[in-house]
Amino acid sequence: METLRWENGTLYILDQTALPLQVSYLAAKDYRKVVEAIRRLAVRGAPAIGVAAAYAVVLAALEFGREGAGGFLARLETAANEIRKARPTAVNLDWGVRRQLAVAGEKRSCAPQEIVEALLAEAAAIAAADQEGNKAIGMHGAALLPRGASVLTHCNAGSLATSGYGTALGIIRSAHAAGKIKMVYAGETRPLLQGARLTCFELRRDGIPVTLITDSMAGYLMARKGLDAVIVGADRIAANGDTANKIGTYSLAVLANYHGVPFYVAAPFSTVDPDMPGGAGIPIEERGAEEVTHFAGEPVAAAGTVVWNPSFDLTPGQLITAIITEKGVIYPPYHITDRADGR
Repeated sequence: METLRWENGTLYILDQTALPLQVSYLAAKDYRKVVEAIRRLAVRGAPAIGVAAAYAVVLAALEFGREGAGGFLARLETAANEIRKARPTAVNLDWGVRRQLAVAGEKRSCAPQEIVEALLAEAAAIAAADQEGNKAIGMHGAALLPRGASVLTHCNAGSLATSGYGTALGIIRSAHAAGKIKMVYAGETRPLLQGARLTCFELRRDGIPVTLITDSMAGYLMARKGLDAVIVGADRIAANGDTANKIGTYSLAVLANYHGVPFYVAAPFSTVDPDMPGGAGIPIEERGAEEVTHFAGEPVAAAGTVVWNPSFDLTPGQLITAIITEKGVIYPPYHITDRADGR
């Protein structure tokens, strides 16, 4: 199932807010529609957001090129700044936009149509590299798991969160293909249930054994049934290994540490922010109260209930057994300074 598809000047976005009950695509011909899709989580997951952002820049360039007004590059940069502000935590969003602005800068002396073509080629290259990188992450991570492994994952870091295959679920897919997976446990991931709605949906489609648990069951699961690993994705990784990921990840890392369970973070190197020395500087997005006070549009809390709804939390690097990237497995002490590309 494709998360994103480009056809004839249109970006088709799988609407993940409708899954698993309905498979439908949004047709975006305007970069603003992509921004809205990112904001409302129709497309989510750091790598997928990075790819969507790259194509959003293409849509902006197409619009400004058609209009033929002056100041093409200045208008493109203004649109790019709007795109990069759609969500604050996932570094891939800004990374994808910066990649495109660098391409536009290199082609600044060219006609708008040539710039559009270069931007489109770059967006396709980002998507293709993401898929290949995910398969490499899968290979590196699967090698760390024993046969008959029971694994817990959180939120959704699968093909739905990327342009294909997945990061945390990429490892699980590769391990399953190698005959290593006994059971995958998926936390429901309150308040929007990405684990229940998306991860279970993906794994069941692939014939990978999966058991859904509520988030509050994770500690008891480790104590009673035992686990061979916890594998999660990431939205931003600081140079010291501190990792921002879906809210609830920190709790799982603490529990895994107590129970002696390896805790792995799987992410493309583009999710590493070498300019961020530690997690304290990572902006954490806070979302609306209704995500917590309502379920499927119906209230589940008393009117006027005060809510704190951070979408992500920070897991200290010292709680992470290893960070698995397409470049290989990185072990502590973390001091990640390399960049994912030369831009």
